[in-house]
Amino acid sequence: MRLLNSQGGCRLWHQRLQCVALVNKACFPRAFTSRHYSTSHLPNHGHDPNVEATRNIGIIAHIDAGKTTTTERMLYYSGITRRIGDVDDGSTVTDFLSAERERGITIQSAAVTFHWPPFHEGQPTKSDSPRHLTPHTINLIDTPGHADFTFEVLRSLRILDGAVCILDGVAGVEAQTEKVWTQANYYNIPRIVFVNKLDRDGAAFNRTVKEIGSRLRGFPAVCHIPWWEGGKGRFTGVGDAINLCALKWKEGGDGKTIQKFSLDELSREDPSLREELIKARASLVEGLCEFDEQLLETWLECDDDTLAVPPQVIRDSLRRCIIDGSGRLIPVFAGASFRNIGVQPLLDAVDDLLPNPTERPSSEVSVGEKRGSLSDLLDGKLSLASSWSKHLSKKSSSATSIIAQIEACALAFKVVNDPRRGVLVYIRVYSGSLKRNAALWNTNLHVTERAQRLLQMQASDAVEISHISAGQIGVIAGLKHARTGDTLISYPGVNPKTGPPAPLNMLQLRPIDVPPPVFFAAIEPHSLSEEKNVAEILANLLREDPSLHVNTDEESGQMLLSGMGELHLEIARDRLVNDFKAKATMGNIEISYRESVLSATNPHRVVFDRDIAGKKGKAGCEATIQPLEDATQASDYTVTRDGNSISINIPTSWFGEEDEGSSLPKELPLATVREALVNGAVAALARGPRRSFPMHSCHVTMKFDPSTDLFGSDTSPAALSSAARLSVQAALKEALDGDNIALMEPVMNVVISCDEGSLGAIVHDISSARGGHVLSLESDGSEDSASELPAIDPKRIYAPPDPFASSNSSDAAGPGQARQVHARVPLKEMVGYLKHLRSLTGGRGTFIMSVDKFERLSGPREKAM
Repeated sequence: MRLLNSQGGCRLWHQRLQCVALVNKACFPRAFTSRHYSTSHLPNHGHDPNVEATRNIGIIAHIDAGKTTTTERMLYYSGITRRIGDVDDGSTVTDFLSAERERGITIQSAAVTFHWPPFHEGQPTKSDSPRHLTPHTINLIDTPGHADFTFEVLRSLRILDGAVCILDGVAGVEAQTEKVWTQANYYNIPRIVFVNKLDRDGAAFNRTVKEIGSRLRGFPAVCHIPWWEGGKGRFTGVGDAINLCALKWKEGGDGKTIQKFSLDELSREDPSLREELIKARASLVEGLCEFDEQLLETWLECDDDTLAVPPQVIRDSLRRCIIDGSGRLIPVFAGASFRNIGVQPLLDAVDDLLPNPTERPSSEVSVGEKRGSLSDLLDGKLSLASSWSKHLSKKSSSATSIIAQIEACALAFKVVNDPRRGVLVYIRVYSGSLKRNAALWNTNLHVTERAQRLLQMQASDAVEISHISAGQIGVIAGLKHARTGDTLISYPGVNPKTGPPAPLNMLQLRPIDVPPPVFFAAIEPHSLSEEKNVAEILANLLREDPSLHVNTDEESGQMLLSGMGELHLEIARDRLVNDFKAKATMGNIEISYRESVLSATNPHRVVFDRDIAGKKGKAGCEATIQPLEDATQASDYTVTRDGNSISINIPTSWFGEEDEGSSLPKELPLATVREALVNGAVAALARGPRRSFPMHSCHVTMKFDPSTDLFGSDTSPAALSSAARLSVQAALKEALDGDNIALMEPVMNVVISCDEGSLGAIVHDISSARGGHVLSLESDGSEDSASELPAIDPKRIYAPPDPFASSNSSDAAGPGQARQVHARVPLKEMVGYLKHLRSLTGGRGTFIMSVDKFERLSGPREKAM
């Protein structure tokens, strides 16, 4: 056990943390290169021998739960910073953008690398000692909590091996917490929970633990219990159920001085805490035994004495239970980051419980249409030779020999424009070792770039390193083309123009799905000469944040910037004007509407006959449009694009290759024909005939009969796309002439958090003034469950009683009871809603929303628009 007895323990504990002062920033480059980035004797797939002492973790939570505050304490105790940053003062390390410091919120995820415990020469370690006694390299990503920046959380979760979910001890499990928890379930990320803000009035650890079971659908394993001074006084420390001790922090200190009390010493210091700690240990062991048979055997060997189970056995059991990322069991820790309480034990838990990169499943990859895991591909278990034999180089005997030559494979998960260092591309290396000056082939863009500088980031500061090993997170400075989600491959002797040989040039790690934008605003350059500069700046913004979209209105010529919410566009405007110094103005935020057909149209056949780029082009096509819900006709080929479905019908007699008289020409294969027709239909559906809004919920059926629509060598893919576009536009014009085009508006799923006293006013406002529908008023999140697992019965969950709780049931709603309103509301009515909500709730109400679907506008709402 790291924490020692109370007489010498406090002094030795303090001495150990004082070594932080000896590890300044200048020491870290040497530590990275000499110890944690050694590449001699690499195991399979190029993993660093020290990768087992690496943790790639993220901090996830609802907005204002204390993510950035907790991160600042971690950096301070690990020796990265000499003073504790404060969100309110704008002096934090990870919130370094001016917009973040002004608003006091995290906007973009920040990566920091540090060691815990702080690494220094001569530190003794034993092979059988707990993991938290060995220095670990922790790559930490502080993510945003605001709903508008959900995509920022998604792309960070994509590359993490573990996560710390922080809960507000006063508010409990909030709406955005459920959302990010669901996203972490999707990626099967192992998680631990830290209940923060237990020093505040109204903090309720018991209620929060019960909500973890009912709303996050996992069994809470309570590892820490709060220590209230005198049973009902201030929050002063935690009881550690794993190590059977209590930890007490000095009031008003920086958190480095910690007193440790054993069970015997607690009988004199605080007997009630001792009794509760024994209950907590019993509940922890008994709860774990339901999930882990190995611990059950050890418990039986100890004659059912839960106090006799060794702490290391419990740590190993917790690790086994959470490492699959299912979320069925959730270790719970307690503290108050702002008061510097509980952060060091949380860091110990990160070392002890969360997995290293080698313990996570291999990343999913695709090579053309072939899918599998990266480890199977590198080991030669993923068969590619039959599919790619005609593409293989003559010098290579097989696809396996080509794959074996991969030096490094990495995913670019974030792009940042740094004012001092230029473009920084954050990468996670999944195999091999990425070296400085290596030529990198971008399999998405098919371009080669050189990694001239490799950096290890400390938020806004950086340390230059020589290479990045598998399992590590680092930064490449100066890449001109790489975007979020691109796969980068280092391959010996790569041709800069053609790249590595097939199938290697098609290798892609799983891309990130970008959600559709719902808000847009017009960007107006101050002059024509500024238009090109503004376009370049917007391109940089889009490269940083793929959830932003830019398009040009053909009629007005305006540039339209689309995003996920009001705050998202507001931040984009601030960065455009203040950070990039663009001479442009952003108009008011508008809603992105859609158009749809109400009934099926007649077939429209169009023959396109025109010169394309100096060459004759001729092709025919027939199109019919109907509402998506009415589509019943089966087709051999159907694709879905932007909320519409497109079916391509070609007579089956033309599929074969045996009979030359009834087959498609070799220069126009079936796949090319289908792709050209789909591209033409998508182009036509991008602008509706009524208000030029994109079409939505439409089913397009396209018929291409080569006997009548194919005109020899004149029929090219461009001609086919043009014919498809014109035929779909003709069908849309018929629908418009017949008054069969309806306008649709986005409807949002809204979750409003408020107290019981404001509930009535909010429900009335949503139902009457805003035309919304209240779905539920449940306070336990029955609508938006964070998992497919069943809810845990609160009676089965152990949690120490809250000292300030009323005698009534904690589920009873009182004037200050937190409630949630689940509703569906038109997006237009939610613009500027936050200010109105704050006036209704006295500043205490919050809400999050996500797109549900597009619905047809009613008559009065259409007239108002």
